[in-house]
Amino acid sequence: MDNIFFDIGLIIIMASLLAYVTRLIKQPLVPAYIIAGIIIGPVLKLITSSSTIELLSEIGIAFLLFIVGLEIDLDKLKNVAPVATVAGLGKSAILFGLGYLTAVMFGYLSLQAIYIGLILVFSSTMVVVKLLADRREVDTLHGRVIVGILLVEDILAVLILSTLTTIDSFSWMFLAGSLLKGIGLLALALVLSKFILPRFFKYAAESQELLFLLSLTMCFLFGIMFNWIGFSIAIGAFVAGVALGNLPYNLEIIGRVKPLRDFFATIFFVSLGLNIIFDNLKELLILAAVLSLIVVTIKPVLLMIFTSLFGYKERPAFLISGSLIQVSEFSMIVLAQGMILGHISKQIFSLAIWAAIFTITITTYVIKYEHKLFDVFKGPLKLFEKFNFNDKDLKQIKKRKKPYDVIVCGHNRIAHGIIDLLIKMKKSILVVDYNPDVVRYVIRSKYKKATAIYGDIGDPEIINHLDLKKVKLVISTVPDSKDSLLLMKKTKKVNKKAVVILTANQIEEALELYSMGADYVILPYILGGTHHHVSAIIRNMNGDLKKLIKRRLSHIKDLHKKRI
Repeated sequence: MDNIFFDIGLIIIMASLLAYVTRLIKQPLVPAYIIAGIIIGPVLKLITSSSTIELLSEIGIAFLLFIVGLEIDLDKLKNVAPVATVAGLGKSAILFGLGYLTAVMFGYLSLQAIYIGLILVFSSTMVVVKLLADRREVDTLHGRVIVGILLVEDILAVLILSTLTTIDSFSWMFLAGSLLKGIGLLALALVLSKFILPRFFKYAAESQELLFLLSLTMCFLFGIMFNWIGFSIAIGAFVAGVALGNLPYNLEIIGRVKPLRDFFATIFFVSLGLNIIFDNLKELLILAAVLSLIVVTIKPVLLMIFTSLFGYKERPAFLISGSLIQVSEFSMIVLAQGMILGHISKQIFSLAIWAAIFTITITTYVIKYEHKLFDVFKGPLKLFEKFNFNDKDLKQIKKRKKPYDVIVCGHNRIAHGIIDLLIKMKKSILVVDYNPDVVRYVIRSKYKKATAIYGDIGDPEIINHLDLKKVKLVISTVPDSKDSLLLMKKTKKVNKKAVVILTANQIEEALELYSMGADYVILPYILGGTHHHVSAIIRNMNGDLKKLIKRRLSHIKDLHKKRI
């Protein structure tokens, strides 16, 4: 039955059933969608129309890129731009070369080998950002760097998509022209978003329905226009997303369009399974396994090297590299476009799908157990310190005759306000952070009462170098319970009078820290008024803190009982 409503209905029903089961066993959803496509396509042959599959795939690609464009915040690239650009482009170039050589060794032609090389270039924005968001790690140091690398890869993918039409008759002139067009179109989108679109959307924002319709209009309008001048509809949709993503109303637009994104993303991933073939399955699985092995072993090593070159210690470098060990939906988007252009066969496209299934599944478990894995590989990871060419600011601490009043571990949004308050109270402060940029900022800042050292509080050697015997207050905004417990035990062992304030993401973790001796636990994602309560503790350091802390602990226990 060649009926698009019937086909979409089958896709959504099967995807929902497998997603429900997958959610119950706490597995990633994307492989479930692909498996749904395999079941209703190659296995049961319920959907066999190639035109329907291509149509659904193209619509899915367009909306995926539209949402990616919407979510690109160019300001987020500023702080991590150097490391994100070098790491993103550097490892992409090396992995492409390895993928190309591997494909040639397996007997593929040059054009086919280029596409196989591109399978290894990108990491999955959708998968990684979702997993980071679920763990509330998007705003962490490694989270920001990861997002920066992903944005660099997304832009690279769009540039590659814009050159695919000339890849079979390659010339440097055509390549330069395509790249200039791609850069020019992005620039045009930014100009429109700054000078023209705000006027239209200011009026449309008064009506949620009109805002939604106007956003979709931009997506389709850009898609049609770009198709007319020789680019794909998907690139037009991406540029439309970039133009709208930098408007003051981008959050409202994302909120309205997100359900549509989820719908078409599901259709897209299911369509990948519809396109898979089982011819020469043994050969495909062997090559997919080899490519996956390169992704999960060589890619993290490359990322560790590049991030270490910019002064990042083992822990953040490991967390960054471990999160990006998967084949991306962008790799499949590029190969889907290559298949439409007739450059590659369904066999190579299936190769990318198998590699994606392998690596995305592995990524889920790596991110879930990343801190335990770091503890396992902590020793060998010290080898990457050889690539760490830090400047003197990161290796020295200002010598003081008097001990510091306060030690703050982790300089993030929570710590920033606390440090400002401590400076106003004229307290001497030592900041400990594993972000080299933070250390440089604190040392070079106008704050005469504050300095910083470069280190990870999860490292006992760093804690042993801190003067904890005479410190009055220790604050950790690092939401890792294991590191927090280590810091607290070391502090209380040598200085029982010190007030120790720690941070946790979950109520259960907070209660455990209280039971182990923490004076106060910050719960930034659960309880409001964090800055107010911490300020009250700091201002009453020399007074009676027992009542204030007891009242806060009672509140947390009551909240825990209600949740149970």
